Amino acid sequence: MRGWLLVPTTAEAPVPCVVSYVGYGGGRSLPIAHTWASAAGMAHFVMDSRGQGSHWSPGDTPDDFPAGGPQAAGFLTRGIESPQTYYYRRLMTDAVRAIDAATAHPGIDASRLAVAGGSQGGTLAMAAAVLTNNKLAAAIVDVPFMCHLQRAVTITDQLPYAELGKYLSCHRNKTAQAFNTLSYFDGCNFAKRLTVDCFFSVALMDQICPPSTVFAAYNCIDTAKKQIDVFPFNGHEGGDIFQLTRRVQRLQRCLRIETS
Repeated sequence: MRGWLLVPTTAEAPVPCVVSYVGYGGGRSLPIAHTWASAAGMAHFVMDSRGQGSHWSPGDTPDDFPAGGPQAAGFLTRGIESPQTYYYRRLMTDAVRAIDAATAHPGIDASRLAVAGGSQGGTLAMAAAVLTNNKLAAAIVDVPFMCHLQRAVTITDQLPYAELGKYLSCHRNKTAQAFNTLSYFDGCNFAKRLTVDCFFSVALMDQICPPSTVFAAYNCIDTAKKQIDVFPFNGHEGGDIFQLTRRVQRLQRCLRIETS
């Protein structure tokens, strides 16, 4: 696993930290792409996504695991024959290890830690929060991917969900098997176990992550303090820079960062 750790140069160590995860097909890019957090007074650990990073943002972490069976192009069906071989088992494990790596750094205040991500990164943030027993200050989840997968694949033909539809149209006899594997990694099942403060966003014209699937995950949360921002006229870009501004403000509040 690889990543970037950016630490504000003017802050006194140890500093609070946000661990963030990248959207589908993207990698960790270059450090200059992630300076918003350090500019706001917190460290920023950006996890690279194994095997990804050649669609829209560069990465350099290989996925060396021999998944075995056939797959549609992309990552959504890689190793889908079982939960043990499925690609997202490894990626979600990496998400937890990223938190471990951040908290082990002497310059990081492990008591003030949050996770954040959009699309694929949003569901990785939910999974990481749950798999670390919700020992975090907050989870920022923007337009999350991989929520209510069985519904998503039937209501949109956009990528990446189209990869799953293509796979099932070819492997007609593996539908039940595929959805059994996916049930272990569906964002809704992580949402049910969230107890940290959660800040979601959804875009009502999003054809990549349909809004009903985002609300499916959000509505599963019943024990955490939660809030959702709704953007009626946007697609998968969601709130974009406006949502980033809200993300910074919420992280500063949840991580107890003094602002002038």
